[in-house]
Amino acid sequence: MNTNRATAILVGVLYIIGTVSGILTLVFAKPILDAPDYLVKVSAAGNQVIIGALLMLVMGLALSMVPVAMFSILKRQSEALALGYVVFRGALETVTYIGVAISWLLLLPLSEAYVQAGTPNASSFQPLGTLLLKAAETSSNTTEIIFPLGALMFNYLLYRSRLIPRWISSWGFVGAILYLAAGLLHLFGVIGQMSMIALVLVLPTAPQEMVMALWMIVKGFNPNAIAPGSAKANIN
Repeated sequence: MNTNRATAILVGVLYIIGTVSGILTLVFAKPILDAPDYLVKVSAAGNQVIIGALLMLVMGLALSMVPVAMFSILKRQSEALALGYVVFRGALETVTYIGVAISWLLLLPLSEAYVQAGTPNASSFQPLGTLLLKAAETSSNTTEIIFPLGALMFNYLLYRSRLIPRWISSWGFVGAILYLAAGLLHLFGVIGQMSMIALVLVLPTAPQEMVMALWMIVKGFNPNAIAPGSAKANIN
């Protein structure tokens, strides 16, 4: 197996790991953190919150490795965009995931102290809990902007290089634009994060990434696109 084939498989697997981890994060942590009495539930189901935070970190680590693995191939098309992709998805997006995980983990000792303090003395804990949830939400909202910007760079470079079929990279490029639109509309308070409009706008991205991941695992990269001189030929 040559290096490029191994890279394609690695990237496909990383995308699947990242997506599955993200889904499991919501399954484990969200029902507890979204509950009205979350400070009580976090203490009672601390292991679930810890697992959710760890899965968040796994997702961040897996997705941050994609631009690193792809850099040597993508830089043949545009080193600036390839580096930008590393910065946005490899660094900035990962920081937002770490921010969410830290906020969730800090809720554990706060929740335990809240339960031990009892109802009469617990009022001071609520603002701190709200602050930690707001910090996690802010990190998540930042991801809504950073992620699609990185995805735009990635899919543009994939389209330009023809590493995978252009219908897949075009789908990803359009999906990233819609995702960015949803993030901006949410940022300015035009739509809610879980509104129907937001869900419709972000919907195309997830299946596109899974189709792309499976294509990379099964088919790999177009060998003509990474042959010597192919980048120059594509630009011309």
